[in-house]
Amino acid sequence: MCGRFTLRSSGQALAKHFELAEMPLFEPRYNIAPTQPAPVVRADTATGRRVLDWLRWGLVPAWAKDLAIGNQLINARSETLASKPAFRHAFRQRRCLVVADGFYEWRRQGKRKQPFYITAADGAPLGFAGLWERWTPPDGPPRGTPSAVDSCTIVTTSASDCMRPLHDRMPVILPREAWPAWLDPGLDDPAALQELLIRCAGDGLVSHPVDALVNSPANDSPRCIEPLADDDVSKTVDRTLF
Repeated sequence: MCGRFTLRSSGQALAKHFELAEMPLFEPRYNIAPTQPAPVVRADTATGRRVLDWLRWGLVPAWAKDLAIGNQLINARSETLASKPAFRHAFRQRRCLVVADGFYEWRRQGKRKQPFYITAADGAPLGFAGLWERWTPPDGPPRGTPSAVDSCTIVTTSASDCMRPLHDRMPVILPREAWPAWLDPGLDDPAALQELLIRCAGDGLVSHPVDALVNSPANDSPRCIEPLADDDVSKTVDRTLF
C-alpha cells in the first residue's frame, strides 16, 4: 500500500523530468495524505501535452453517491484493475502519473510500527501509475462548491526485493519509457496496459527510518523525512496512522 508521500522537487525540475507543457508552481509537501490534493501528470485532451494537476487523493467512481467512498480507494491493486467496478473504466480511459519524490511505509516491529521514507537512489522524481475519475454530485453541487471533483488513486503491486523487508506491497513505479503509452488515452487494451505495469521499476530504491510525527497529516515539514539515529528508532512510539 501507499498511504503517504512527498513532493519536494522544484517546478522547474518536474517540468523537465516529465516534459510538462508549463512549469508548475507549488509549495513543497512532506506529508501528502489521503483526501488531500495530490499532484498528477495527465495528457491534455486538446493538445496531447502533459500537464500537472492536483486531484483529490482517493478515487471516487462516477457512479458513487458521495465522496466518502474515495477514502477507501486511495490504492488500486494492479492485478485486478480490469475487473474491479471502481477501477475498470478508469484503467482503460483515464490514466495518470502520480508524481512523488519519495513515499512512506510502516514496518511492524513487535507492537510498534516504525515509519520509513523511501526514495530513488539517484534522488530523481518518481512516476507512480495512477488512475483518475471525474465525479459529479448526483443531486447537484451545494452552492459555492465545484460542479465536479477529479480524484485519483495510486496503483500498487507486489513488493520488490528491496521493499519486501518493509511491506508486501508498493506503488507501481513506471519507467520513463512506459509513460507515453500509459498516458495515451487511445490505448485501451487491458492486456497491453498490464504489460506496462509488469515493467515496474521497483529496484534502485533506498530507505531510512523517520520520526513517528509523520503519522499525523497535520505534520508537513522537512522534519518528516529526517533520518532517525539508531537510538531514536528504538524509542519511537506506536501511533495511529490515519
